[in-house]
Amino acid sequence: MKDHDDGITPELLLQAYMSGIFPMAESRDDPELFWVDPRRRGIFPLDSFRISRSLRRRLRRPDYSVTTDRDFTGVLEGCADREETWINDEISELYHALHDRGHAHSLEVWSEGGALIGGVYGVTLGRAFFGESMFSRRRDASKIALAWMVDRLNLCGFTLFDTQFLTDHLASLGAIEIPRARYHARLAEALRGAADFTRPAAPQDVDGLLARHDARHMGAQDGQSGA
Repeated sequence: MKDHDDGITPELLLQAYMSGIFPMAESRDDPELFWVDPRRRGIFPLDSFRISRSLRRRLRRPDYSVTTDRDFTGVLEGCADREETWINDEISELYHALHDRGHAHSLEVWSEGGALIGGVYGVTLGRAFFGESMFSRRRDASKIALAWMVDRLNLCGFTLFDTQFLTDHLASLGAIEIPRARYHARLAEALRGAADFTRPAAPQDVDGLLARHDARHMGAQDGQSGA
C-alpha cells in the first residue's frame, strides 16, 4: 500500500511505526514521501540470525571495532550513498529528529585506521527495532554490523527486528517473511513491553557474541523439535 502524504512530523512518524507503516521516497531527488504497509513483511527472528563460518572468521579479525550512536549522521549518509536510494532530504531530517529524541539509533563498524566502513540504523519503540538501512564499504562490513546489532537487541530486551522487506541477502542471514496480519500481531506484542537500546554494553567481545549466538540457535532448535 502506498499513500502519499505531506507534512510528516517526528511524532506522526512514530505513530506510523506503531501502526505498522513507514515512509519512503521514490528517489533521492523526489521531495514527496509515501507510506508503505507491505502485504508480506521481512523480519529477523532474534534467535535465528545465521553466522556462517566465513562470517565467524571475519568477526574474529582484530582489524575493526564497533560502536553505537557515535556517528548516526555518518551511517545515514553511508546508507544513502548509492546510485539509487529512497533516502531524500526529508527522510534524513526526520530520522535525525528521531535520533535527537532517543528513538533512532545507529551501530557503526570502524576500520583500524578509524574510517567508517559499515553500519546499520533504525527506530526503536517498546521492544521493537525497525531496521531502516545498512551499508558496507568493506567486504562483509554490513554483515558484521548486523551480527553485533542482533546481539545487542537480544541483550537489551528487544523481541522484534523488522527489516521491512525480505531480500536474498537478508534471507541468507536468517531473515524470513510473514503475512501482514501476523506482523501486526507481533508488533502489538512488542509495543506492550520496554527495551533500552542505550543500556551500557560489555566491552566488544567476539567470543561472547558467538557463544550467545550458538546458545540462542540451540535453544531455537530445541524449541522446534519439541513443538
